[in-house]
Amino acid sequence: MLTPPSEPAPLLPGPVRRVAAWCLVVLLVAGVGLIGVRLCEELRTAVVPVLLALLGTALLGPLHRRLVQAKLNRSLAAGVTCAAVVAVVGGAAYIVVAALVDTGDQILASLKQAGRSLSEHFGAAGTSLDDLASNARELMGKFGGTAASGVISGISVMGEVIAMAVLALLLVFFFLRDSHRAVGTLRSLVPRQSGDTVEAMARRAYEAVEGFMRGTTFIALIDALCITVGLLVLRVPGALGLGALVFVGAYIPYLGAFLSGAVAILVALADRGFVIALWALGVVLAVQVLEGHVLQPVIQSRTVQMHPAVVMLAITAGASVAGILGMLLAVPLTAAAFGVVAELRGRYASSADGGPEAPPASPSAPEPFS
Repeated sequence: MLTPPSEPAPLLPGPVRRVAAWCLVVLLVAGVGLIGVRLCEELRTAVVPVLLALLGTALLGPLHRRLVQAKLNRSLAAGVTCAAVVAVVGGAAYIVVAALVDTGDQILASLKQAGRSLSEHFGAAGTSLDDLASNARELMGKFGGTAASGVISGISVMGEVIAMAVLALLLVFFFLRDSHRAVGTLRSLVPRQSGDTVEAMARRAYEAVEGFMRGTTFIALIDALCITVGLLVLRVPGALGLGALVFVGAYIPYLGAFLSGAVAILVALADRGFVIALWALGVVLAVQVLEGHVLQPVIQSRTVQMHPAVVMLAITAGASVAGILGMLLAVPLTAAAFGVVAELRGRYASSADGGPEAPPASPSAPEPFS
């Protein structure tokens, strides 16, 4: 009786093959991600307005929904929402710019004084700070010239920014007006058997971005108000400008709060002395403790929770790709990615355990990702 030939032994053990397979997957994902980043960088004039419009839609979605529930036409509700955001952002920008213009020289002078004071005690470190404050305008001019030289076809940086802002505003209008069609459009682009999974992933990503934007805006407002009031009580010069800096910096987690708080403390040290600087440090630390232990857990409890190390890595990667704009976009995009991963993990984990899959989102919901 003939015996069947035995199968040849594998060249590599099972654990080694599994590690090799995972390495191949990681390299493939990294390659696709690198190509995607390069394409976005080349098409930044179109990609950046889309990303900003998605963030704006996530932030303004609740207002638009309330207007629609009040029996207002969807187009009119979207137009009113966009007009409101233009008025609010324009007014806030005017206040911030006016405050920074009025107090900018005072803040720079205080920083120079702080640099001279530190140089008397710490030598070269303080001298470097003094030089940085003295040459701030020259550095900004050089940065602006470098950025302008890289714009295609000789378009100025300001013109490009205005064009992207207008495009983003128009996209916000269309995204809000046609938000009820997003589910149908998304399902039409994917295979029918994957529609429920893709829709659930999109909902989780959108909910993460929406929660992040609303929570961060509210937290930034509270931080700016508390620190501004504290600096006004301490009679620190340029309190309004420093408060505006805190509000803008709050959109860059951890790093923005650290930098804006450090500037406020240095200004207090230069103009009001060591004791007032300690009080300013106490105000900044108290606000940060309030944010970390009260505001963040309460306000952003429904968003994707990320470890501070992940946030810092995301900010660093965003800065290396797109500068300040990349730092602003890195965290919400990472939150969206974490939401997608959490949805996939929940679905496939339930399938692997033999339990029922997560129920698909209803395609007849009045709003797509609310």
